[in-house]
Amino acid sequence: MNFITDNLLLLSIAIVSGGALLLPGIQRRGARVSQLQATQYMNQAKTLVLDVRSAEEFATGHLPSAKNIPLGELASRIAEIEKSKAQVVITVCQSGIRSAKAVSILAQAGFEKAFSLEGGVAAWQSQSLPTVK
Repeated sequence: MNFITDNLLLLSIAIVSGGALLLPGIQRRGARVSQLQATQYMNQAKTLVLDVRSAEEFATGHLPSAKNIPLGELASRIAEIEKSKAQVVITVCQSGIRSAKAVSILAQAGFEKAFSLEGGVAAWQSQSLPTVK
């Protein structure tokens, strides 16, 4: 018991820092798919690839058959993709951060099979997977 009371500050710091390390793993970051999983979805089923980058970024290169709706316009343009509600929707951005936000917007709109591409277009291109200009 003396050990605990003598080292209460150190134990508190250890518990708080351990909790801080575990927090990112516990938080839900939305549904994600790897490049392999995305390719499988695209090959096996009707899949909507939704690129949420700006039109300028989209023009530099995008996944085959991708539809471009910038993240800032997604909520107001959701009707354009309403017919894909029952399909798998893979959201894509440059690094995967904006696409994760897009998954949240889609989930609120009733899209149950919306996923974010891990690592975005950058990871896709690093794997030498095809892009279209």
